[in-house]
Amino acid sequence: MTPSAPYARLLRPETATGAGAQTLLLVLLGGTTGLGPAGWLAGVVFTVATWAMLTRALRRSWPRHPFGPANGVTLARATLVGGVTALVADSFVSRPPVAVLVVLTTVALVLDAVDGQVARRTGTESALGARFDMEVDAFLILVLSVHVAMSLGAWVLLIGAMRYVFVAAARVLPWLNGPLPPSMARKTVAALQGIVLLFAAARIVPGLPVYAAVLGALALLVWSFGRDIRWLWRVRIRESASVVREMKNERV
Repeated sequence: MTPSAPYARLLRPETATGAGAQTLLLVLLGGTTGLGPAGWLAGVVFTVATWAMLTRALRRSWPRHPFGPANGVTLARATLVGGVTALVADSFVSRPPVAVLVVLTTVALVLDAVDGQVARRTGTESALGARFDMEVDAFLILVLSVHVAMSLGAWVLLIGAMRYVFVAAARVLPWLNGPLPPSMARKTVAALQGIVLLFAAARIVPGLPVYAAVLGALALLVWSFGRDIRWLWRVRIRESASVVREMKNERV
């Protein structure tokens, strides 16, 4: 290994391209919307965190799973999410440019339907791609929930925090890490969260319908998580019963 090899691993073309695109977007937002210090700080932190985590993930999976075109689409979505993050952070101290926020979010949500199709058509599906896609989705929902919570109330944060609470709970209760069966209902509810939060962020209708829509989205999300937790619990019970039967058979 040459002395420059560790640096080559850190400066992968994919992550370097993503960091460059993110920086360019922040510069454009700064020039067009007057992005303030809070927005710049949030955008830079997001850029560094994304670069670090993606570089680490690629190092662990390389060369078994090349980056691929689908991950390129997800990386473009992550760049847009970084822009949304910067705008939302800036909105705590200044009036947010709603039109720009809506455009960036809309494109990010549309591309969410593209990366999976690209992965399947090119035969480049991987655990890395699925995890990358999931993390980008989850963070976008979290950021949007923070933005909408400023007008509708702190309860909206439950939408963005629920997935992270589930992950934290799984560290204490390992059975929550079990595999879940494919579910169109789960995918639909997850996609609905971004659409409803975007609708609320756009502020194009009076408050009461928006409140009702966001509350309905939260109710569906609670139902979806509850259904999955119940399924995982039943699997745990069945596995425990199977272990007990095996132990009894061994004693006989």
